Amino acid sequence: MSYVIQAEGLQKRFGDTKALDGVDIAARRGTVLGVLGPNGAGKTTAVRVLATLLKPDAGRAEVCGYDVRKDAVRVRAMIGLTGQYASVDEELTGSENLRMIARLLDFGRAEARSRAVELLERFRLTDAGGRAVKTYSGGMRRRLDLAASLINRPEVIFLDEPTTGLDPRARNEVWETVREVVADGATVLLTTQYLEEADALADRIAVFDHGRVIAEGTSDDLKAQIGRQTLAVRAADAARAGQLAAIVGELAGERPEVQEPTGLVTVPVSDAAMLSALVRRLDDAGIEAAELALRMPSLDEVFLTLTGHLAEETRSENLVAEGSLA
Repeated sequence: MSYVIQAEGLQKRFGDTKALDGVDIAARRGTVLGVLGPNGAGKTTAVRVLATLLKPDAGRAEVCGYDVRKDAVRVRAMIGLTGQYASVDEELTGSENLRMIARLLDFGRAEARSRAVELLERFRLTDAGGRAVKTYSGGMRRRLDLAASLINRPEVIFLDEPTTGLDPRARNEVWETVREVVADGATVLLTTQYLEEADALADRIAVFDHGRVIAEGTSDDLKAQIGRQTLAVRAADAARAGQLAAIVGELAGERPEVQEPTGLVTVPVSDAAMLSALVRRLDDAGIEAAELALRMPSLDEVFLTLTGHLAEETRSENLVAEGSLA
């Protein structure tokens, strides 16, 4: 398989701010590349460079074999882009939005109408196709926005934080749509701040922080970098959470974390044998476990280990980037 998206040494400045500081990323055909990081990490700037909306100050990038600077027009013909907020016209119906975009892409009237019907059906919006978009739910708007980005049957789709502001149900709907698009052969670059989203959708993940890729690999690859698993245990009797934590801490050799109000006790461990040792100690103490598991570290824990901070907003990359385009 060849790389459909490939970037090497991308750099981009906005004044004194280094939005991209030598970024290398690549995605193979028919896969999802998750670009994970907080606001200000460089994710949106990378998407704008790859989508030919921004010119890099240094480095090179190709999409579908075309250079994003030298062959920008060809790149645009091969891609679809969905930003953080729905770009459809709220006063038009879903069908009218899709037909309008198709016509702007030089589709004939009949072809535009046919493509709109096809996409409304595919994204489960047929019944709502004749309604104004302002009556749609957040999840429906995002699905329509995704449909709009697929009108020209792109080989590559850039999804820049597509589930921002959606409730869990709407987010799951968008996730399912992304899976369907990839199953049809498209390549997706997905930026997200949601560690759960990257874990659920991405074949490979590039972790961005302060304009750099600080780690890259599969979800399991990144989790393995910590080198330790997490022991999680909860007493059936919540009143014994303190005693349970003391036992876990003694066995692990470090102070465990106790989550309130659930009483779940967690601690990193490097030896799986600790699980059986804990079972014996709980039996001796007469503590019944309502929950007991040894699991790989979460992507939250991976991000904290890699960066020293949680995946939360640190600075407003979007305001800087948009200000430079104004």
